[in-house]
Amino acid sequence: MKKIVYSAVFSFVLLMGFSCTDYDNYDEPQETLKGAVVDKNTKRTLQTETNDAGIRIKLLEYSWSDDPTPYYFYSMQDGTFNNTKIFKGNYNVSVEGAFVPIIQRDNNGNIIKDDSKTVDIKGTVDLTFEVEPFLNVEWVGEPFLNADKTVTVNVKITRGTSDANYQKNITDLYLFVNTNPYTGNNNYDNNYSTQIRYDGSDANSLLGTTISVTTKAALPASRAFYLRVGARIDYETAGRKRYNYNEVKSMQIP
Repeated sequence: MKKIVYSAVFSFVLLMGFSCTDYDNYDEPQETLKGAVVDKNTKRTLQTETNDAGIRIKLLEYSWSDDPTPYYFYSMQDGTFNNTKIFKGNYNVSVEGAFVPIIQRDNNGNIIKDDSKTVDIKGTVDLTFEVEPFLNVEWVGEPFLNADKTVTVNVKITRGTSDANYQKNITDLYLFVNTNPYTGNNNYDNNYSTQIRYDGSDANSLLGTTISVTTKAALPASRAFYLRVGARIDYETAGRKRYNYNEVKSMQIP
């Protein structure tokens, strides 16, 4: 008798559980948004880092709301992006990073420039954003190994925009060193990486000249290291001062 009662109670509870369960009938996101952020002047993709201090892609979906919550994801180190998990819909797409903002407002909050893109995302959508980086960081020659096993690199820094509003003072220059190619402010070995800080307008006289930076210590033998240089200005984009970079170079230490 007890078994019968227990069985009836269990069946009732199970039935109630099924009847109270809400099922999500939405299809999984499967649309793709891909593209690149490129330097307007050189047409090359913008070097960056792979986290929220790099290039951030901002999506506003207007399919269901006039005031949507922003959705963000980040580009790859080479300035390209590829998100294969987007819901089908109508979106405004913009990008944020170490470059002149593509959306600008006046002192009263009115939009005076808007280079964002509004698109219907269905299947695969490929977008290219042309931007003006705050700074250009260029290699001068190849990194070279010193007698004491430190490494010295030469770079040249120039302004990436003629807009005086974004020609702020350079705050620092950083030689990032790591044992993998994903080298930057988000991923470096502090034992060897070297930061040079500048006060006020001190770095302005260095623009367009060759700047030498040496690792702070000797690099271990029989290993490959990856190096690149970042420089940034005294300006925050989306709450962060962000670096402009040159390309990563590898170096085998004998």
